[in-house]
Amino acid sequence: MSLIHSARMNGHDPYAYLRSVLERLPTQRASQIGDLLPHRWTPSPTTRDDRLEDHT
Repeated sequence: MSLIHSARMNGHDPYAYLRSVLERLPTQRASQIGDLLPHRWTPSPTTRDDRLEDHT
């Protein structure tokens, strides 16, 4: 099963999930890496979907 599929199965927007994980990964403690898995992930307050913003 892919991360995209797992994110969808857990009710997350795959784009927002992957973006958040890739942003957090460099500073995530190794002992807490499991928190980034789709079934344990929670969006950070700054996580947003830029695709929905009006860039005009």
